[in-house]
Amino acid sequence: MSKVYQISREKKKELIERIQTFFYEERNEEIGELAAENVLHFVMSEIGPTIYNAGISDAIGMTEQKWISIEQDLEALKKPDPEVNR
Repeated sequence: MSKVYQISREKKKELIERIQTFFYEERNEEIGELAAENVLHFVMSEIGPTIYNAGISDAIGMTEQKWISIEQDLEALKKPDPEVNR
């Protein structure tokens, strides 16, 4: 079962208007609010997870790079072991 992401009422209204504008400008079609809301729901439920997962993958890559940098910084802080005279 795919999760539909929650967005505020204001943001949803804005996105619906943008979808309506897109259809008018790109396809010369006027679509109603309900049709635009259906497109939004489709995009969020069917395409949204792929985009979300790409963002998570990017964040993982970024985190791994930061971790390498932190690890190098910590290694540089190590003090040399004193030589033991035997």
